[in-house]
Amino acid sequence: MRGLILGAALSAVAVPAVAAEFMLNSTEVKSGSPMALAQAFTDCRGQNISPALSWSGEPAGTQSFAVTIYDPDARAGGGWWHWTVFNIPATVHSLAAGAGGEGSRDLPAGAGQGRNDFGLSQYSGPCPPVGDHAHHYEITVYAVKVARLPLDNTASGAAVSSELRSNTLATAKIVGRYERLK
Repeated sequence: MRGLILGAALSAVAVPAVAAEFMLNSTEVKSGSPMALAQAFTDCRGQNISPALSWSGEPAGTQSFAVTIYDPDARAGGGWWHWTVFNIPATVHSLAAGAGGEGSRDLPAGAGQGRNDFGLSQYSGPCPPVGDHAHHYEITVYAVKVARLPLDNTASGAAVSSELRSNTLATAKIVGRYERLK
């Protein structure tokens, strides 16, 4: 009888659900690996094509997503914002390659691109100074707890980052590298 009671008590204990891990993937950029010339900025003889990105495992309560690409190694002192996309609907879990192009129609409805440190409201790829060590490019997707951030295409990377700091539930990241040889 004691074994039956103990068994019943153990089966009544709630086992916590295993939370899915929030993950970011790309077919073009692999963490720790060099980024391709296709992603590099046109001034660096690149094609300036934003990478294809997909994500999964966001936490409960996610109402939208944002994506940023940031170079913490830039000589500018505060790093360099290459791309910010915000107000991506919670039902969207990917961005196609090239979605960050000027006037792109490949961004999800309602999503916006902020102004990067090149002064453009679009993707502008890696372009470190000639002779610099390989820079790191942090590609981050944010699970956001609000459906819309109060931003538009004039929002700087710093402004987008500030809004995300107080509205993020979770992040997932890939860090690519790029070195400009000539």
